[in-house]
Amino acid sequence: MPDILPPAPVQDGWRQTHLGRLLGHAMRRFDARVLQLMARNIEVPLALSNLAARDQVSAAHVHITRHLALSGDRLTDLAQRAGMTKQAMADLVQQAEAWGLVTREADPLDARARRVCFTPVGLAWLQAFRDAVAQAEAEFREEVGRDVATVVAIGLEAYAGGAAS
Repeated sequence: MPDILPPAPVQDGWRQTHLGRLLGHAMRRFDARVLQLMARNIEVPLALSNLAARDQVSAAHVHITRHLALSGDRLTDLAQRAGMTKQAMADLVQQAEAWGLVTREADPLDARARRVCFTPVGLAWLQAFRDAVAQAEAEFREEVGRDVATVVAIGLEAYAGGAAS
């Protein structure tokens, strides 16, 4: 009878270090830094700054900031662009509406539909988001180096563009 060897030990480290997990960690860190910077931005209305500082505004709320067109969107289009269900986006829009970031207006193309639009406060929030993203990107470049940051950006653009095909 041949000798039966015990199974080789399973190497488990890959679950913590694969590309998808690293991308997820990086995105959460980036979004957290953006929200932290927004909480400190003096151009952001105090009530919104306080919400961000107390972690009441989450990365999920940033979906509205990232995806809402300046001309406004129907809820279904906004949800689709953000990769969320209509119900989940409706909850976020309701919170953003209560905070004065967005309003729902009649859709000029369809009297039955409503469009989600930025308010003036929401546009100030959007500018603070833009400033925070620029600062977080600069911090990333400083931490990893300009060349690495450029390669990462080019690689992520290529990879994300491949998802559309």
